[in-house]
Amino acid sequence: MDEPLIDASHLKAYFPVKKGMFSSTKDYVKAVDDVSIQIRKGETFGLVGESGCGKTTLGRVLIHLLPPTSGTLVFMGSNLSEISKHELRMLRPHMQIVFQDPSSSLNPRMTIKQILSEPLRINKRYKGEAVTTKVLDLLKTVGLDKQHLYRFPHEFSGGQKQRIGVARALALNPDFIVLDEPTSSLDVSVQAQILNLLKDLQKQFNLTYLFITHDLSVIKFISDRVAVMYAGKIVEYANTVDLFRDPLHPYTKALLAAIPIPDPRLRSKHIPLKGEVPSLITPPAGCRFHPRCPVATEACAKIEPHMKEIYKDHFVSCF
Repeated sequence: MDEPLIDASHLKAYFPVKKGMFSSTKDYVKAVDDVSIQIRKGETFGLVGESGCGKTTLGRVLIHLLPPTSGTLVFMGSNLSEISKHELRMLRPHMQIVFQDPSSSLNPRMTIKQILSEPLRINKRYKGEAVTTKVLDLLKTVGLDKQHLYRFPHEFSGGQKQRIGVARALALNPDFIVLDEPTSSLDVSVQAQILNLLKDLQKQFNLTYLFITHDLSVIKFISDRVAVMYAGKIVEYANTVDLFRDPLHPYTKALLAAIPIPDPRLRSKHIPLKGEVPSLITPPAGCRFHPRCPVATEACAKIEPHMKEIYKDHFVSCF
């Protein structure tokens, strides 16, 4: 589990903001701004933060659905910024994604057989009856069967649609899957089924996951390591047990304190956060969290803190 499958260094993903009659670029949305992480083979790496902090963008950059503006991204030993289009296409089957909304990620005009057959045919992995056999194997793997082959997406529940999304991601035997909030739109009981399915599949196929969510309870259940993201930057990452036991960054502490406790006799210590999430076009100088931080100092507003290791494998970007 120590071998890095993905090694990202100083990644940036900027999107131009165009204005005026000639659509000239006036500024940039800094969705991912100088992020460096390593994801080890066989682990589940959790990525958590508020909506709009850049989690989904980072996930898409890591599988090169969105090319980074700058930085280095090494996947399975290959620098994705330097390889040819043909070499990148050869790597594509090894990296897949399960999208947040299964209803919008499945073609409503295609049957489930057509949806799951498409990647097999495009990559010329199977022909003829072998395609149908593989599709049936995929359905069985995610808890569905042959009676679902000729149905359309609208005939399934939310949980079943997400199972189909997982089956599609598994079709080409990938090494790495980005799970972009795969349970956020599902009922709690269905969430548990999908999470248990993902854990079973990881053991069965030796998969590596990037699990993106804003739900820390889910992160605690499924992740080996966790990174906390705020306004385009990683502010803390550590082993899941260490992060929940001893959070170091004020933002992490606030997120953990906001987790509901299912016992009316117990109350967590609420940490008030003032202000709003900053704009990714004009983020604050210094530490991006300082306008909302209850323990900010003058230095926080002027100097950007660098990531440092406080304990073994526990990193934080804070003074």
